Amino acid sequence: MMIKNIIFDFGGVLLDWNPRYLYKDYFRDGREMEHFLADVCTPERNSELDCGFPFAEWVRKYQKMYPEYSEAIALYHTGWPKMLGGLLPDGAALLRDMKSAGYGIYGLTNWSAETICYAYEAFGDLKPLFDGIIVSGEEKTLKPGPEIYRILLDRYSLRPEECVFLDDSRQNVDGAIAVGINGVLYDDIARVRSELSGLLK
Repeated sequence: MMIKNIIFDFGGVLLDWNPRYLYKDYFRDGREMEHFLADVCTPERNSELDCGFPFAEWVRKYQKMYPEYSEAIALYHTGWPKMLGGLLPDGAALLRDMKSAGYGIYGLTNWSAETICYAYEAFGDLKPLFDGIIVSGEEKTLKPGPEIYRILLDRYSLRPEECVFLDDSRQNVDGAIAVGINGVLYDDIARVRSELSGLLK
């Protein structure tokens, strides 16, 4: 079956997102920052936001659990845009190349509905190149669960075997493969382009 559509993850593929960009100036001690990000505002807890948990409630919830970090937890919300480092040039160039070659371009991201606007701002003139975008926080379901991939396929009338999904998480790639979508792990850009070329032949 011919590939017609390329589906892009956002963070780690198209956008540079890292809470350390925000907190390196807040915490004087790098070890304390790493403790905070490993034990307080963890990736697992960030996933609650990606699944649609209201940001203000999330802040209050963890401020009660960690009152000594109340200010730092509030900053996770108020300072969120500073976590974005901007477009990743390799991923952006790949997207432009695929669009120019005539492929449908879609986005599938685990991202809070309340902060996705900052991602769109960072995209700049890349944003209009998308034919459709699914945001976990708006759908209240996350990769790598099957539901979010099916939402994308159903909403845009896509056939899974005609799609390739690019993500920097092996779990998320495997989630796509489980519903019949071709998956490519996004790591080294030369390897990604080579694997993609093989699928597009």
